[in-house]
Amino acid sequence: MRQRTAIVIGGGIGGLTAAVALDRRGWAVTVLERTAGPAPAAASGLRAQPARPARSGAGIALAPNAQRALDTLGLGDAVRAMAAWQGAGELRLPGGRRLARTDNAAAVRRFGGPVVVAHRAELLALLAGRLPDGALRTGAAAELVDPGEPGPGGRPARVRIAAADGAAGPDGATVPGGADVPAGADEELTADLVVGADGIHSAVRRAVFPGHPEPRYAGFTAWRFVVPAPDQPCTAHETWGPGGLWGTVPLPDGRIYAYATAAVPPGGRAADDERAELLRRFGTWHRPVPDLIAAADPAAVLRNDVRTAAAPPPAFHRGRVALLGDAVHPMTPNLGQGGCQAIEDAVVLARQAAPDADLAAALTEFTRQRLPRTMEVVRRAERIGRLTTWRSRPACALRAALMAVTARLTPDLALRALDGIADWRPEGPTYAAGTRGTRTAAQPREHE
Repeated sequence: MRQRTAIVIGGGIGGLTAAVALDRRGWAVTVLERTAGPAPAAASGLRAQPARPARSGAGIALAPNAQRALDTLGLGDAVRAMAAWQGAGELRLPGGRRLARTDNAAAVRRFGGPVVVAHRAELLALLAGRLPDGALRTGAAAELVDPGEPGPGGRPARVRIAAADGAAGPDGATVPGGADVPAGADEELTADLVVGADGIHSAVRRAVFPGHPEPRYAGFTAWRFVVPAPDQPCTAHETWGPGGLWGTVPLPDGRIYAYATAAVPPGGRAADDERAELLRRFGTWHRPVPDLIAAADPAAVLRNDVRTAAAPPPAFHRGRVALLGDAVHPMTPNLGQGGCQAIEDAVVLARQAAPDADLAAALTEFTRQRLPRTMEVVRRAERIGRLTTWRSRPACALRAALMAVTARLTPDLALRALDGIADWRPEGPTYAAGTRGTRTAAQPREHE
């Protein structure tokens, strides 16, 4: 039987996970990543401002649902090993008052596993390292020319790669295992399946659903940065204040990943630099917030507008094309599920798209499973995001009082928002929650 071919457009977390999963299912996979260096590390729902190149200076939270999805690829334990141990997490007010507290033991009880935080660039490197040599092509600006038609006798999908101009990636680095596209004429490829994983401004989405509304501004912007390990240990916390929030998360090597949001008009930039903007907005909040801002490199502070899906798409597929991650369900980062849902998408897609499966039926089932679930996560994340934009003193006082009362009456307040999300399990065995050994990282690809 002829080996089926798949082209993945986009080398972010969702695209690389899909490529690894399809490779293990027996597909011949090619990943086309636009940048000549590492894929931009934009978190879900975050629109990078064009004035400054993106840097891989961010962390990513992986809830148990994403870890179990990665278990099916033999990668779950590798992710857990790169994650910071977090004994506790707190919800606080700008003056330092603690409203709620939780820990990973509670997450294990509630969801069957902990929430772990890893450096986004390290996760990308882990995924890229599991691809066959030559499968990842960087500096490859791809365009979907024809979505194709599945079924017997149906035409393949066609993708055009623009001629390379030798431009460097955002930081001059190279994706591990990536091969730059040589300069020359445009190149056209055909494939049995194309996976559109090209992010929030997905050209693949526009090509297959040209009338679908673009993601809309969620009402707030976000800043992110990573700083060296501080002199004093930091407890993971999220602090809610008027019109915005601050988050502090330890990374496994002792560094700190910090993020903040504020309800401001879209498209804004600081007149001086973004670190100075953070000091103006958060410099009087409780420690270690001002200390972390002071330790940040101004050039490494990312500022992004947050966008979310304006409406559910007609489907997650058309022809021989499947869409996943931010390309089809961008969401605000308030549940930490953007990357997690992209990983789920990738594993479910590969599960349905067996090498001998009816592709039309497989893609229809992919949409059936993923569209309602992900759009519910989009709605829930957006509701929480709106709460963070409350500005008035009475509204903020009411919000704090409700959180404090709820936390006393219902422990693990911060985890309740993930009920029905973080407890998701993929089809097939995983080795999470005490079942290690049913599938290992050494398991060969299915077609070998």
